Amino acid sequence: MHPAPARSAGEELVASRSALVVLVGPGSSRTRPSESDALERKLESIPTLSVGLISTAQGDYTPARMLQDLERAAHMADTAGSPGRLRIARLPAGPAGAGRLPGLVEARRPGELVLIVEQASSAQAHELRWCAVAGLGPSSQTLTSQTTEQRGIIAALDVAPTLLAHLRLPIPAVMRGKQIRLDGKLDGAALLTLKARLEIVYPRRQAALVCLLAAWALLLVAARAHRAWACRCGALAVLWSPVALLLPAALEPSALGEYALIVGASFALAAFTDALLPWPRAPIAPAVAATLALSIDALAGTQLLIRSLLGPNPAYGSRFYGIGNELKSGLAVLVLAAVAGALYPAVRSRRAATTMAGAGALLAAIEGAARIGAGVGGVVLVCAGTAAATAMLLPGSLTRRRVLAGLAAPVAGLLLLAAIDLVTAHGAGHFTGSVLDARSASDLQEEIVRRYEAAWRELRNGLMPLATAAALLLAAAGICYRERLLEPVHSDPAWLAALAGGLTAGAVGALVEDSGPVLLVVAVSTLACVLAYLWGKPLTPRSLRTPLATRSRALRRSAGRAS
Repeated sequence: MHPAPARSAGEELVASRSALVVLVGPGSSRTRPSESDALERKLESIPTLSVGLISTAQGDYTPARMLQDLERAAHMADTAGSPGRLRIARLPAGPAGAGRLPGLVEARRPGELVLIVEQASSAQAHELRWCAVAGLGPSSQTLTSQTTEQRGIIAALDVAPTLLAHLRLPIPAVMRGKQIRLDGKLDGAALLTLKARLEIVYPRRQAALVCLLAAWALLLVAARAHRAWACRCGALAVLWSPVALLLPAALEPSALGEYALIVGASFALAAFTDALLPWPRAPIAPAVAATLALSIDALAGTQLLIRSLLGPNPAYGSRFYGIGNELKSGLAVLVLAAVAGALYPAVRSRRAATTMAGAGALLAAIEGAARIGAGVGGVVLVCAGTAAATAMLLPGSLTRRRVLAGLAAPVAGLLLLAAIDLVTAHGAGHFTGSVLDARSASDLQEEIVRRYEAAWRELRNGLMPLATAAALLLAAAGICYRERLLEPVHSDPAWLAALAGGLTAGAVGALVEDSGPVLLVVAVSTLACVLAYLWGKPLTPRSLRTPLATRSRALRRSAGRAS
């Protein structure tokens, strides 16, 4: 019998590594928040644990898939030559299971990673549950991962890759999660507050929108003598809503308090903007404020956007950080409208086209930056919309060169995004991680298929088929009757460009984002608000410059009187 070959120090270190996964539950979907949160308090009381929230499902990655990946990881560990290096233990939900956790953690061996996961209520449930880790580094820390980029939150698809990385085993390409890491001192109260807020964000969205539109309708009825002002004010209130939504995100009031804050703040900002800026310049204010507020929130890490009703919805697991799909196309329309307002009255010129292109490039950089927007599709739709608007502002006719430049704009935007990822996130941004770092062609194909499957599911969800059909009809009507729609600005070329660019951004967004038709519906709705603002033209607008059509009519009347 031959003696076993001697192991190097590195091989001994790898061999000594092991992992224990403790699955707690599952509990019932009707489990009261206090019962689930009791587990967090138990985890926080164990000194060696670092704690966080875990999103139990990410799109088609369900709790059942997480369990399958765990079994696969255990099999990989067994076949690597050291059976039992990865163990899976199951505990019941409630006090009976939580009471056994301290003993399991205290029995942790040197080099062993202990990962505790509270299971979802069902195999398909999208929920926020609790998780904890011992053996990653310092104790009593907060968990995060590159998947979520949010302090205190990890994703279910991060569990298996973290275990395999700890055991120094290869991570299969089909496991697209990232390793769990530590992110600062543990604050259990802050995590409980974050969980409570994220669980009520999605149910309040539609009610908040209904309240805002109902307030606009009431204003139109009440202010009959000032119908144009009411039209402008209501439209601007909707355009201000992305900024106004951050206020209750910070204060976290009751449902009625949140709706009142949103409506009150939106209309107050709208009235102030209408009084401050001459028609049709008012969209400049919400466009600048929204991009600045979202950028500052992302860079400062205050998490106001994910706590707001227009946040990326980490509780559902489709997106954890950056600008959500509900905002991407709407923000593009708002910025294009702001540029049109700033240029009004405009003439087709290289200067006007350059201004439009510059604003679009800035927005693309914001929506694509890993630490701000983190959106691949956002860059593509902004570049496509900006290219369409810019082409319409250039003097001369549409040429083949301009068409090719427009088609190349999204590609240029992706190259810009890759450069931004490299500079701001050291190559660890969303685009680099999901596309450029694809471990195989099948991995990239899976990402594309996953996006279109999600878009198809969104199209069939609830009233979305009707909303999509209405958006398509309105978009077609807008194209056919664009001159009539833009009559208040005398079909100003800058506003025509903004209309075309906004529709292009919505259509392209619907084709490249996993929320699909949502982006078209949002873009068309935002354009409708912009047009409502324009049709609320005051009888004596305080414009800085007289529109060209008005000046030409005045010159003709003067010439007639002189003759």
